[in-house]
Amino acid sequence: MLPSAARQILAIEDDPILGAHLKTSLESRGFQVTLADEGPSGLALASETDYDLILLDVLLPGLSGLELLTQLRINCRTPVLMMSALGNEAHRIQGFDSGADDYLPKPFSIEELQVRIAAILRRVAYERSVPPAANDDLLRFDDQRSDLRYENRWTGLTATEYRLLKVLHDAAGEVLSKPFLYQQALRRGYSQHDRSLDMHISNIRRKLAREQVVALRLESVWGKGYVLELQAD
Repeated sequence: MLPSAARQILAIEDDPILGAHLKTSLESRGFQVTLADEGPSGLALASETDYDLILLDVLLPGLSGLELLTQLRINCRTPVLMMSALGNEAHRIQGFDSGADDYLPKPFSIEELQVRIAAILRRVAYERSVPPAANDDLLRFDDQRSDLRYENRWTGLTATEYRLLKVLHDAAGEVLSKPFLYQQALRRGYSQHDRSLDMHISNIRRKLAREQVVALRLESVWGKGYVLELQAD
């Protein structure tokens, strides 16, 4: 896990007991935590200060978490982890569609929250460490088209395949578990007998091979999940 010293977290949570618990627990782990207890003040803080991560409740007074996130994403790309007792599939999808980086149903343990935070911060650190030319010259992820372009050739991904490949690419070099990929890319819970993820992975591999996308190698890690490796030219 990345060192958490000096990491700035904004927690927008209207429950005073949970807010105080988040602040105490995360600060004991080396984070610096700012609290906001309603939507408008949380949006103002998020817009004015450069935080490393925002923890965002969905049900907030004054401005809901989803409304806040929609406004925030106009000009701000700070990672957002949504927290809500509304944890069914429809609400998770709505959160991701509004621009959330992760969605954690309540109640949750501080240990699970810390794991989610660590994963987001690792991804952000990786993205910032990659020279822009490494991706811009050969690879381009087109969110509007939901497809990958490599050497001016479109790969022909479906929307789900695109989300899956992008999640893996954002965490390149890191093994991502099947439950995590189900939630982040397939946007539903993981079932041991559900082979949908494996099917999508197989289709992605086939399309990458067909278009000779040699810059990406998608590997299975037995008993753990999948990892995307970036290949040097």
